[in-house]
Amino acid sequence: MTAATTIAHAREIHDLPSPRGLPLIGNLHQLEPATHHLTLERWAADFGTPYVFRLGRTPVTVWSDIELSHAVLRERPHRYRRYEPIESVLKEFGCNGLFSVEGAAWLPQRRLVMQALSIPHIKAFYPTLAAITERLRRRWEASARAGRIVDMNADLKRFTVDVTSALAFGEDPNTLEREGDMIQQHLAQLLPMLMSRVNAPFAYWRYMKLPRDRQFDHAMAEVHRYIRALMARTRERAHAARDEPRNLLEAMLAQRDTPGSGITDDDIAANVMTLLVAGEDTTATSIAWALLFLGDDDALQTRLSDDARHALGDAPVCPDYDAMRGLDLCEAVCTEASRLHPVAPYLSFEPLEEVRLHGVRLPAGTKMFMLNRPAMLDPRHFADAARYDPERWLREHRREAGAPTHEPRAWLQFGAGPRVCPGRHLAAVEMRLVLSMLTANFVARLATNPANIREVCAFTMVPSEMPMRLELRAPSTH
Repeated sequence: MTAATTIAHAREIHDLPSPRGLPLIGNLHQLEPATHHLTLERWAADFGTPYVFRLGRTPVTVWSDIELSHAVLRERPHRYRRYEPIESVLKEFGCNGLFSVEGAAWLPQRRLVMQALSIPHIKAFYPTLAAITERLRRRWEASARAGRIVDMNADLKRFTVDVTSALAFGEDPNTLEREGDMIQQHLAQLLPMLMSRVNAPFAYWRYMKLPRDRQFDHAMAEVHRYIRALMARTRERAHAARDEPRNLLEAMLAQRDTPGSGITDDDIAANVMTLLVAGEDTTATSIAWALLFLGDDDALQTRLSDDARHALGDAPVCPDYDAMRGLDLCEAVCTEASRLHPVAPYLSFEPLEEVRLHGVRLPAGTKMFMLNRPAMLDPRHFADAARYDPERWLREHRREAGAPTHEPRAWLQFGAGPRVCPGRHLAAVEMRLVLSMLTANFVARLATNPANIREVCAFTMVPSEMPMRLELRAPSTH
């Protein structure tokens, strides 16, 4: 077939199936902000892959082919970029760091972050990780003794903010033991506002501020004030120590101060905010979704408790890095929860040049949403795909003959390709530490009907609530 024939037979975006919309606004009226990911998945079931919907006049193509997702991820950042409105909105927030920055700027930032989040660095940091986990245990013990319901969403975010700050910035804000107007409460507004503005039909906030915009501006001003003060303190410590950088922030500041680096304080502040938000949200949400299944499954809790006690001995928290490596079931419980409730329900990209995918011509700049959950619920990828079964992630390591279908490439919690999430190992360690501590020391029960817990898409997909009652677990008799 000649190139001319291929071009002649290529489908155009307007040839794709599409839900019926309205003039000017397209399908905006059908996309409730908190649940739009469910609408996109329902349309995928109706129309197949790909289809197109419209945000106002802007067409957005939607794909649910896992191999295509991997192909696009492999070709970043040279052929595809992240959805452009994400970068432009995050620039306005002062948060255009490693997550969203494009082009040549991302590689030097990536090297610094990868070094800070490397396995040797996290292994050396483990005593601090264990100490912060012990702080969380004490908080939960106080709630258990007082009979208080625990807001797991909030407590887990406090934990991950403390961990990220201590590891990457050399300062521990100790949000677990402080109440009141804290950095975490201001950060919590960022992702919902990002989702709102990215999908807005026009940038109204540049001309008129609504009350929620003014509240958000105040929150971001407080966050930036916190970050600039953190940078100033870090500079003072590094200057006094006159030593090699001891954490990511010191390394970024040292690189910024190198003549000709091209890095500014604004670039560093953006990466600090990016790490705080990314470190807080994804890991905390993965653990929270696991609690939805744990809180209703006594047998699984008992099994996790036995595994945890084997690793912990008499200690309240896993005592060392090597023991933590044996807690595979804790990580599997979270991995399986995020298969059914993906923290990132879709990935969004656009090509930097004209491409043809599945016979469809996509001009440069075409908006692309790559849905994640359809592939993870496909029986061709996972046996009994609708069932919650953490064991499937443990069987995968054995690869025995006749094992049930299990395709880990269909699970894209941390992305893939050159820009795979650099914090994936830290997230796995946090999952193992928190769940082993929880099940070794407590019996956890949902304090609401599971049917009341809804998926809320605020850039990441979070549970609407996760209230739990904790009881002190009786000492093991084994």
